[in-house]
Amino acid sequence: MGFSDFHGNTATVRRLREMLARERFPHAVVLSGGRGSGKYTLALMVAQALNCLTPTESDGLPDFCGQCKNCIRIAQAGDLDARFAEAVEAREGLRETDKKETRLFVQTHPDVLIIPPDPPQMMIKVDQVRRVIETIHYRPSEARERVYIFTDSAFMKEAANSLLKVLEEPPDFATIFLLSENPGELLPTIRSRSMVFSLSALSVEEVDSYLAKQRPEWKPEQRALVARLCEGALGRARSFDLDGYVAARADALNILNSALQGGEHTQLFKVTETYRAGAEGREKTEHLLRTLYSLLRDLMFINSDSLGLVHNTDIQNQLKKLADSADFNWIAGASERIAEVERGMRRNLLRSLSLDALGLALEKNA
Repeated sequence: MGFSDFHGNTATVRRLREMLARERFPHAVVLSGGRGSGKYTLALMVAQALNCLTPTESDGLPDFCGQCKNCIRIAQAGDLDARFAEAVEAREGLRETDKKETRLFVQTHPDVLIIPPDPPQMMIKVDQVRRVIETIHYRPSEARERVYIFTDSAFMKEAANSLLKVLEEPPDFATIFLLSENPGELLPTIRSRSMVFSLSALSVEEVDSYLAKQRPEWKPEQRALVARLCEGALGRARSFDLDGYVAARADALNILNSALQGGEHTQLFKVTETYRAGAEGREKTEHLLRTLYSLLRDLMFINSDSLGLVHNTDIQNQLKKLADSADFNWIAGASERIAEVERGMRRNLLRSLSLDALGLALEKNA
């Protein structure tokens, strides 16, 4: 257990460890990268390295043991989705008046606080930043450093301004991590008071090699598909729902086939009538629409002779046949029709009828 378990972005990890070695780690760090790029995992690893009770070395640089009580307790926050769900459930169990005043936090170690975006707006709120302000100047009780990890850069305006005040006069024994898919969302004054590190996407070959070890039950063509769809993010590759994607893609292909080849619509209606109301139906529909976008993008790549950019490589021959009937204008029009369905979903329009209309509109547009 240690930094060797982090895959990719070797140069960035080394720079962070070199600062740990000099014992001059910055008080605020922005970790940027796409969803699933490892920002949260790396922030937790640094938190462990800052507070490990029996620190080690590897490659001549500081490392953490992963076995001491500080490392173990910090690592318990590793499954952020599960810890977030637990926090939401705990808040739902409160009285209505208390629920409105309670903000979400994840804390498995008394000196390491994780601040996720607060639902339903899914933004960092001022009361969450105030919790940081209230505690940051107290010396850590069981660790050497207090660590705060903001898991998103979507701050409400008052919250961002409050955080800025903390960054202007931080204590020596506290470190704040700001995780962001787009650092441009953060105030320029926040970025200027932080050190920014970017986690780049891994190559398809690196992700494929990783999946060969982690998902040996997948066939080579399945690994190749996931390696392209996750766009270089190991976190997304590790948790990728391949069966769910293949099912959604089959429905998406039925819609595209019906639109481009015309004829009988029985199969189209059989597909769309399975998209019901409710939260589960909404998630299923959103998955279908994302998959449709993915297939349209592949059709565009095929039409522009950019076969190396195609994601759905396992059905490339099938997509080539569809591409013969789908020019750029049709693909652009289809993308706009899908966007209309997304807007309709926000107005709670009936999903099955919206998808029926989508299939027919695409046929007319073809």
